[in-house]
Amino acid sequence: MTALVGDIGGTNARFALWRGQQIESVRVLPTVDYPRPEDAIRAYLQGVGLAVDALQAVCLACAGPVSGDEFAFTNNHWRLSRKAFCQGLGLSNLLLINDFTAMALGMTRLREGELIEVCPGQSETGAARLVIGPGTGLGVATLLPLKDGGWRALPGEGGHVCLPIGSAREAALWTRLHDKLGHVNAEAILSGGGLLELYRTSCALDNEAVKLTSPAEVTAAALNGDAYAAAVLEQFCVWLGRIAGDNVLTTGARGGVYIAGGIIPRFVEFFRRSGFSQSFRDKGNMSRYFDNIPVWVVTAKYPGLEGAGVALQQLLEGRHSGD
Repeated sequence: MTALVGDIGGTNARFALWRGQQIESVRVLPTVDYPRPEDAIRAYLQGVGLAVDALQAVCLACAGPVSGDEFAFTNNHWRLSRKAFCQGLGLSNLLLINDFTAMALGMTRLREGELIEVCPGQSETGAARLVIGPGTGLGVATLLPLKDGGWRALPGEGGHVCLPIGSAREAALWTRLHDKLGHVNAEAILSGGGLLELYRTSCALDNEAVKLTSPAEVTAAALNGDAYAAAVLEQFCVWLGRIAGDNVLTTGARGGVYIAGGIIPRFVEFFRRSGFSQSFRDKGNMSRYFDNIPVWVVTAKYPGLEGAGVALQQLLEGRHSGD
């Protein structure tokens, strides 16, 4: 079987061929360059020298809740009708899944050297695992082990839960964010754009001049010894710990936590030294609940594509992978 798998986020669409239960011919295309996902797929196929009619199936992992015929991508301009998509490309098999369903299933395909330990621990047998990752947005999913040795991914929109407040400074930052944004969700801070928003809000709170103009500049300044930028990045890590800990308590994810997405791997050593671990377990009388829960940063290049392939394979084999 030759299938196409895609992992489509707010900024980039990653495509690959799925053959022999492996991905190959990976290409990354900016979503802004194409009016529709169909156009990007045709460009990808042309680039790898494959005709559209050579495909037996397509699985696309998409940012946002997936249901019904019409799908609007959360963080880019694309829209998709399942019916029109299949007719336009001559397909009979199209699987749409949430992007963090794919990311979660991608954790089952990790290879040696693709995890960096942040918090030591031991995965509890049979327990759920949490997958969370700041990128263009904040993705959250739960991975459940099945009795037959397989896995089921539970999609959700955990990036849109309310941003928690755990200190007086966080309350002051939240107040300014609320004045500007109204509802303050976790993604408002725990994302690429959110890091810049956190920097600007911090500057306004502290009467500091705004000198940095992109998330990359904030990160680079922090890593190069800028004390103020480092404090902002530290707050980012602390807030990620609070959200991850809340999700562990909600889902019972004592099997471990995977920190995925494109942001944290850029400053892993800073992250490991940050207040993430303390805020992760700072839950009052439930703090001991976290004593043996491992946390890892995922450094694999294309876990979303791998997970889309797993989802497609499970569908073809009649096993449930999640929505």
